[in-house]
This record gives sequence, C-alpha cells and structure tokens, in this order.
Amino acid sequence: MTKSTHRIFLIGLMGSGKTTIGKIVAKKLHFTFMDSDVLIEEKTGVKVPLIFEYEGEEGFRKREASCLIELVTKNDMVLATGGGMVLSRDNRELLAQSGSVIYLKAHTDELARRLANDKSRPLLQHVDVKQKLKELLESREVLYESCADYIIQTKNKRAVDIADEIITTLRCHEDH
Repeated sequence: MTKSTHRIFLIGLMGSGKTTIGKIVAKKLHFTFMDSDVLIEEKTGVKVPLIFEYEGEEGFRKREASCLIELVTKNDMVLATGGGMVLSRDNRELLAQSGSVIYLKAHTDELARRLANDKSRPLLQHVDVKQKLKELLESREVLYESCADYIIQTKNKRAVDIADEIITTLRCHEDH
C-alpha cells in the first residue's frame, strides 16, 4: 500500500455502514480500526448524545476536530468518521491530505430503515427520521463528494462485498 492508503477514512451519513465496513477492511488489511465517535466517548467518559445535550452540536464538532488531528498521524489505520466530520473545511482538508477518503454513499430509504429504532443518534431524536436524513444528505452530499477520493455505492450490497470493493479500488489505483 502507498503512503496515502496507509490511512483510510470512511465518510458518509450515519447508518451508511462506516463502522461495520471499516472493521472488515481493517481486518483484511491487518490495519487498526478506529471510530471517531467511540474515541470521543472514551476520552470524555460519556456517550455522544450526552455531549450533544450539554455542549450542543458545536461542542461535539470541536471535540471531533481535535480527535481527527490526533488520528491523522497514525499509520495502517481505517477510521470511521462521524457523519458530520465533513462539516468543517479544516476537517475536509485534513482528511484529503492525510489518506484515502472513501465516501460510502447510501440511499435515504436504506438509511431510514437501518436507523428507524436507533435511539443513540442525537440528530434523529423527535423528528421524522427519513425526512431528517434527506435534509442531512442534501446539505452534506456536496461536502462528502468534494473530499472523497472514491465514492462507493452501498445499495443492495453486503458489507463484506463493499469492503472488498474498497480494497480492490485502492489497490487498483496505487498501481497507476
């Protein structure tokens, strides 16, 4: 793997499979898997919804940026980012400069089905989940696409097949 593929960053909306697929990719490549939300929870000792409750989304995004700065120095790593990681221009630039960025593009119907009963998502509480996901995708898709090296469609694909597609894509492009 080339320098840029020693760090693989998975971006996309919540529920797009970043954690599930990231773990598979990391295992197949013998890389370390990390999840920015989990790391933030470990550092703070509280769950993401509680951070949102006490610090708001802005406070959480600051923690997220700080976490990313630490993580981009690690090699042989797959990072599942939070769905809003791309909201910050600095984060987008840091991701793009530091490794291979893969946008896991999922359809809102698929995301809504996966997240329908998920109570751990602060942005999906007390709202129409499908409508909120459409709004989030509408506002973030251009950001995901702007910093992605590769866009992988996830619709009707198994996680293991998506992981294999990511690895094949990275290996194919490192040869050119």
